[in-house]
Amino acid sequence: MGNSTMIWIAVVILAALCGAVYLKFKDDQKIGTSQTTSGEIPDIKVPDDVDKISITNGEKGEIVVEKKGDQWHVTKPVDAPASQANVKSLVDNLKDLKAKEIIAPTPTEESKKDYEFGPKAVHVQAWKGGDKKIDIQFGKSGSRGQMAMIEGKEPIYAVTGYSSYLYTREVKGFRDTDVMKFDDATANQMTIEKKDGTLSFTKDGEKWSGTWKGKPIERFDEEKVKDALRAFKNVTADDFADGKPDTDTGLSEPESKVTVTLKDNAGKYVLKVGKVASGSNRFAVREGNDTQYVLPSYTADWAIADVAKFQRPADAGAPAAGSDAGKPGDDMKLKMPEMPPGHPDPHGH
Repeated sequence: MGNSTMIWIAVVILAALCGAVYLKFKDDQKIGTSQTTSGEIPDIKVPDDVDKISITNGEKGEIVVEKKGDQWHVTKPVDAPASQANVKSLVDNLKDLKAKEIIAPTPTEESKKDYEFGPKAVHVQAWKGGDKKIDIQFGKSGSRGQMAMIEGKEPIYAVTGYSSYLYTREVKGFRDTDVMKFDDATANQMTIEKKDGTLSFTKDGEKWSGTWKGKPIERFDEEKVKDALRAFKNVTADDFADGKPDTDTGLSEPESKVTVTLKDNAGKYVLKVGKVASGSNRFAVREGNDTQYVLPSYTADWAIADVAKFQRPADAGAPAAGSDAGKPGDDMKLKMPEMPPGHPDPHGH
């Protein structure tokens, strides 16, 4: 192949690459090629006191949160307490939304698909009482911002302030994941009841003691009790077990029951722990609350701990490897009788 032929091939390849880059550039620039004056841009107003929000994230189904009294609750697809912080972040973000320009004044059905409106869109509605305050769909995100369509308005707009992760959470991301929470410094008793026996720990002053099946634990390590309490003091669920049968969760006959009692009758927390959910996570339910949780492995491991987990190693206090203590000959040196004065050295020294 001659040099001239190779040059022409290189030119053709370069032209093709340039064409691809140009087409990609034009595609990106489709977001924001049509603009209007600020007077034609709608003002998105969401009041602080909205009390119901519906989010349909593409084909994942609808999630609804509603305010009951002063607390938010998830009401669809489950009925459960909501994460107050996550819903507040959502409301705050709705108030940050601003339409900055018109992208497509009169979009066609084809252009709506191009901007990912339809099945892929995130559809958000918010009400105050029975009065709908906002109805907006979010489509494709591009260099000009987040694409949005507002109910009652024809154009596709570019909006700022949109934080997609707040709207695209799974249902569990909108739920209250707190299982139990207490100050571990105020705990003065803890029991772990299992089918093979009960571990019981009691605090007297600043000192913990422990028993296994009613007898003192040998080589008891009170620091392990403190570790266990840290695992239980602020438990948050990894997931939920809604609708799972007891044959899966094992919560009607739990593997373990953990009870933590606080001093001065400040409270008592009882956690029933069932079968493995996945990995070393386990199903659990807190007494007085019907919600079935999936505990993270760290907490689950302490809930089913054996007595050995609260003991110092059997060789604790033994000479460290490499030390001179215990070397052959040490006993001989200690036991060798001292020669009386004038006695001949048996070795001839």
